[in-house]
Amino acid sequence: MILLTFIIFLFWGTAFLFLFHIPTCERSGQQHSYPRLSVIVPARNEERNLPRLLVSLSTQGIQPHEIIVVDDDSTDRTSDVARAAGAIVIESKPLPEGWTGKTWACTQGADTATGEILLFLDADTFFEDGGLRTILDTYLDGRGALSVAAYHSVERLYEELSAFFNILMVAGTGAFAIGGRNRPATGLLGPFLMVDRQSYAAVGGHGAVKDKILENLHLARTFRERGVLTRCLGGRGSFNIQMYPEGLRSLIQGWSKAFAFGAAETPTWIMLASVGWFTGAILAAAFLVWGTIASTMALWLGAGLYLLFVLQLQCILRRIGAFRLVTSVFYPIPLCFYQAVFARSMYLRLCGKRVSWKGRETGEKTRED
Repeated sequence: MILLTFIIFLFWGTAFLFLFHIPTCERSGQQHSYPRLSVIVPARNEERNLPRLLVSLSTQGIQPHEIIVVDDDSTDRTSDVARAAGAIVIESKPLPEGWTGKTWACTQGADTATGEILLFLDADTFFEDGGLRTILDTYLDGRGALSVAAYHSVERLYEELSAFFNILMVAGTGAFAIGGRNRPATGLLGPFLMVDRQSYAAVGGHGAVKDKILENLHLARTFRERGVLTRCLGGRGSFNIQMYPEGLRSLIQGWSKAFAFGAAETPTWIMLASVGWFTGAILAAAFLVWGTIASTMALWLGAGLYLLFVLQLQCILRRIGAFRLVTSVFYPIPLCFYQAVFARSMYLRLCGKRVSWKGRETGEKTRED
């Protein structure tokens, strides 16, 4: 029993390896001459999400040079909503063979943009007051390619089930692991990419990763190979996202899509450390249940280990999203949900199947035909 306690405690400590510190964007004390910023939003059936993003941009102290919304063959009022907010709307050309919808939309937006800095945003994101200036100040202090981990605005109960997905998504970049400050990010997060036009053109833009679902993960490697600095920072206080507000089915499809192709790009040591942490969390919960029928000592040890995971998880979740305390207290529920969806995504990948997303089958080739 003491040996098992020690093993679970070691597993608990692995979280500090892959998610050690999440620095956020900070307002610079320097006086910057702000370059022209082109905001590019690839959008497919986003009439519900776009208004919040576009309103948040319109109220920023620093205004973008232009906001370009690329309507990716939407069947709703995406274009009308974007035009009403004053955005430039591009109706996407037919999807070429070998491209994903997002990379094709981003490419068309970049070709139209006239700014020196390009900012690619997902439609379900939005800025805090003053957030754009804070991020732009941070970017100009280092330039290169910057990705910001959007702070998850959790508004509905089912969104709490995203807890462990959010943790792994952020950890998978390698930027927030122990020693992460001293090395470039191994991946960039999909909802936000800020890059100067010269660096973007040097790597071939989104055309270099045209067939990739998680395009920013692959772009990070391309940027590093060309000597472009890659950075990831936390978005708390500046940049938010509400993930999959359409409902539970959308959440399952979205995370299946992300993790079917993201697992292979996660650094091996981060994947192993996270598996150890998940194992420890499961064992701690099982230990607590076993302790209720075994002995008083086992119950106290189980309760102590379980409490360690609850406190640690709450500390992590507060840095990446507005998750409720109840999610941490009853963490076996979102953890089991994560494992079920992850198993589903791996099944789809191994079987060569594609995930349906917003009315379009999406997915990289998963096996040789």
